Amino acid sequence: MPLTNNVIIKLNEITTLVEDKNELKESEIEEIQTIFKNLIDDGETYDINDIESWFENEGSWKNKSSRNRITNLANYIQNKFQQTLRLKIITDDDCGCRN
Repeated sequence: MPLTNNVIIKLNEITTLVEDKNELKESEIEEIQTIFKNLIDDGETYDINDIESWFENEGSWKNKSSRNRITNLANYIQNKFQQTLRLKIITDDDCGCRN
């Protein structure tokens, strides 16, 4: 699945946000997490491999560890969201536990 325009816009936003592509600041990491969380909250989906390829091909991300850090953040946020979808809290009425 190719990256949507909205995801690409956010990846460009990350590229603009990060001052030193060789070393991410803690505040930048927090902002990147927020960007990926907002994408998920807005119903966007992305393939981690496509995110990784985008940063490799973008041109200004020469440092592989920085690219990996962003990819890991995207993966973490996506997995966290998917895990909460799997957890469904049921009431006593739903399980037939009430007498």
